[in-house]
Amino acid sequence: MTYVFAALLLTQTCWAAGPAPGKADPAKDLLSFTIDPDHSSVGFRIRHLVGRVPGKFTRFSGSFSGKRSDPGTWKTEAKIDAGSIDTGVVKRDEHLRSADFLDTAKCPEISFVSKKAFGAAKTTAKLKGELTLHCVTKPVVLDLESDGTAKDPRGDLRAGVTARAKINRKDYGIVFNQVLDTGGTLLGDEVEITIDVEGVAR
Repeated sequence: MTYVFAALLLTQTCWAAGPAPGKADPAKDLLSFTIDPDHSSVGFRIRHLVGRVPGKFTRFSGSFSGKRSDPGTWKTEAKIDAGSIDTGVVKRDEHLRSADFLDTAKCPEISFVSKKAFGAAKTTAKLKGELTLHCVTKPVVLDLESDGTAKDPRGDLRAGVTARAKINRKDYGIVFNQVLDTGGTLLGDEVEITIDVEGVAR
């Protein structure tokens, strides 16, 4: 359910918008960004019977920094308050916070740390990193799509990115389900993650 985490993904956005390698102005090459939670979202959805139920996390933070001329130098981290899960149904959210699912009493934080960006194209890339969910850490690859860069009315540089990934919740020890009388299970194992991020330069 993540996340995530990913606002981190602005790494590729900034690289694509920057000068060609070897021609960067050293004074302007090193950039640092902070995720703007007011203009970002961390969402997910999972199968329920024959439909898909969406949800989101409302409290998260993160930052990333590196040389815009070299995507390999970027370092990113993001944290999500697992207790901020919101599917629009109070009782369901309480169940999702329980030991059956996220167990937020024992595992209050979801985190993502990037390891390597690769497969860069004009507006897309992949980001390999480690996702910690339900107190379990596993490698994950995020598909990134740059939404470009622009200066806001205050003159601050901003960068936007969309990140998508699919994970199996069982890989993170979240195995609760209900077997149906007609066969099959109530919930799917695959969780689809979509993260829309806007970062502001520091």
